[in-house]
Amino acid sequence: MSAVPNEAVQPGTPGDAVAQGSPESLMRWIHEQYREPLLRFVTRLVLGRQELAEDLVQETFLRAWRNLGTLAAEPRRIAPWLYTVARHVAVDAGRARQARPVEVALPDLNRLTTAEDEMDRVVSAHTVRLALRQIKPEHRDVLIEMYYKGASVAEAAQRLGIPEGTVKSRTYYAVRALHAAIGPIESA
Repeated sequence: MSAVPNEAVQPGTPGDAVAQGSPESLMRWIHEQYREPLLRFVTRLVLGRQELAEDLVQETFLRAWRNLGTLAAEPRRIAPWLYTVARHVAVDAGRARQARPVEVALPDLNRLTTAEDEMDRVVSAHTVRLALRQIKPEHRDVLIEMYYKGASVAEAAQRLGIPEGTVKSRTYYAVRALHAAIGPIESA
């Protein structure tokens, strides 16, 4: 064995890294050899989204680390294994993004108008009134009960003649529908 510490050893082949007997040296070799080519490959798979590609390559190397015993046993299969795993990770990430509902950005509550600004209050009230006309009547009714009349879930359910769970559900979707009807809010 060489007197040079492992950090300075840069094996030329996977066989050299395996011969050293250190999982770290093999992983270091795999990373040095395949990071850039894998990053280019995954970047193409995710249509040029560099940050996402870097995350997916990181996940690929994490899986390589977890399966290092298998890779060390057959060094010639490292590249095909890495590219296959990288493709699977990219496909899984794409599917996960499609399965998630579209995120609705809620306004920053710290930037809402203050009570002193009468004009902003009037404009906000008018905007909400217009937006209320654009949402479904059942959503509008539950918002009026809960927010304008200050009713509890039980009170709103009783007044509207619907179950409490339905009031909660309609409130959830009504707030999002109202936000979508209002549109983006300018940041001050």
